[in-house]
Amino acid sequence: MAETALESEQNVVYTVTDILRILPHRYPFLLVDRIVALEPEKRIVGLKNVTVNEPFFQGHFPGAPVMPGVLIIESMAQVAGVLIYRDLPDKEKKLIYFTGIENAKFRRPVTPGDQVLVEMELQSRRNTFGKMAGRATVDGKLVAEATVLFAIVDHPAK
Repeated sequence: MAETALESEQNVVYTVTDILRILPHRYPFLLVDRIVALEPEKRIVGLKNVTVNEPFFQGHFPGAPVMPGVLIIESMAQVAGVLIYRDLPDKEKKLIYFTGIENAKFRRPVTPGDQVLVEMELQSRRNTFGKMAGRATVDGKLVAEATVLFAIVDHPAK
């Protein structure tokens, strides 16, 4: 029997506690629960456990909860952010801004109870700008894909 991508990457590289030390995001906007694979400066794989208690389900949509596509892309960007922030000098004095999205496509809905596997690969990086391409799957089925562009800037409050 073939191993799924999720089964082959069950090693926990970073727990949510570790992620909170790396990313500046906090509840209710932290959209990554675990990092399960990481190749520095190349690739990262993270998980988002989707629960019915997510605040966005209250209004999107009552009686038929669906995770908003923009939040799936944000989850992808946050997983990518872990890869970039982890080796960033003076990371507490920096923010990584989302500067663009290319070729975003949504293939199927994400609903409560789903575990979204996010795979992101570094495409290019020059000083304070970069690009990462990725995909999000649930049970091995593609739910979204996109290329995200980012900029590293000085934190305005630090």
